[in-house]
Amino acid sequence: MQRYIGTVVRGIRTPIVKSGDNLVDIVVDSLGKALESENISMRDRDVVAVTESLVARAQNNYVTVDDIAEDINKKYTGEIGIVFPILSRNRFSTILRGIAKSGKKIHFLFSYPSDEVGNSLMDPNLLYEAKINPFTDVLEEKDYRRIFGEVVKHEFTGIDYVSLYKEICDGNCEIHFSNDPKTILNYTDEILVGSTHTRFSIKRILKDQGAKIVLGLDDILTESIDGSGYNQEFGLLGSNFASETKLKLFPRDGEKFVNDVQKKLIDKYHKDIEVMIYGDGAFKDPVGKIWELADPVVSPAHTKGLTGTPSELKIKYIADTDLKDMDSEHATAAMKEKISHKNKDLVGTNETLGTTPRIITDLLGSLCDLTSGSGDKGTPVILIQGYFDNFASE
Repeated sequence: MQRYIGTVVRGIRTPIVKSGDNLVDIVVDSLGKALESENISMRDRDVVAVTESLVARAQNNYVTVDDIAEDINKKYTGEIGIVFPILSRNRFSTILRGIAKSGKKIHFLFSYPSDEVGNSLMDPNLLYEAKINPFTDVLEEKDYRRIFGEVVKHEFTGIDYVSLYKEICDGNCEIHFSNDPKTILNYTDEILVGSTHTRFSIKRILKDQGAKIVLGLDDILTESIDGSGYNQEFGLLGSNFASETKLKLFPRDGEKFVNDVQKKLIDKYHKDIEVMIYGDGAFKDPVGKIWELADPVVSPAHTKGLTGTPSELKIKYIADTDLKDMDSEHATAAMKEKISHKNKDLVGTNETLGTTPRIITDLLGSLCDLTSGSGDKGTPVILIQGYFDNFASE
């Protein structure tokens, strides 16, 4: 029978999950109730995705500012230079409270005119008018205030992040602006890299320049402190605000979780079902210019069937070339035939022009993140059906 519907994405509501809950059973039970209520059947290659926040909460993967302060004091001896922190109350303010609680003086090195994920620190037009070259010029706080104003609010949050971070440090800090990470060595040689996706190259640069200590947020809380949460791979990266004194970390041991959920779903529905954990979706807002990827990865864990990248033909390219002289009926049949017999490796061929060169879990993660939203939708589990179908699927 001809299929007229392709990919369908549904947000699945769950109860409020608490630390210590059996999340595997909650996910499977919630999905079962949703399927029954809408008379939906599971199919082979359906994908069930669970937000990282739910997994971490069930794991009780939390740390406090005291835990952060203790780990900082174990790893640093003098003044700390924080290089390229992102501007975020949710992502960084509580981390900073912990660092500040260590009692060590902090030197901030902010990238400008925006942070790594696109949060703006200043009006680029004023930057241009002041004849400041962001590739070479170093600004101090007094320069920043003189040029951009005593209060510089973020367009969407209304927060002056420089003032907020300074307030959290109770004034025990200095503010510097430069896009060259080596600038921080003018102030201290003990460095904490605050960025997420540029951290590897920045660490290497600073180590090569002779910095005494170079760590990233991924090196803090990699082990439990007196029973606290931890993440052995990502440390504080991917953490979220839980309270003024508490952070929820990125989930750990994700492979076991997705495999356990997959087994229960396969046993229940007798279908080949894939499972993944997802975080930020890795897309950029064209208006706000903010890149939705403060998490270190989109998917910290997924079942084996989700490994790899799509291998797809570009229908509109083929329709405008190979099939341009056919009528609709014959063109449709020819397209289905071409898709059914496509090569597995299409890299570099003209037939793929315009297809999205991203790994499958990144694409699915974006789909999930947009579906679940970031507020009060209450659908932290996502069911995706038909994602692996194509125009030739019957």
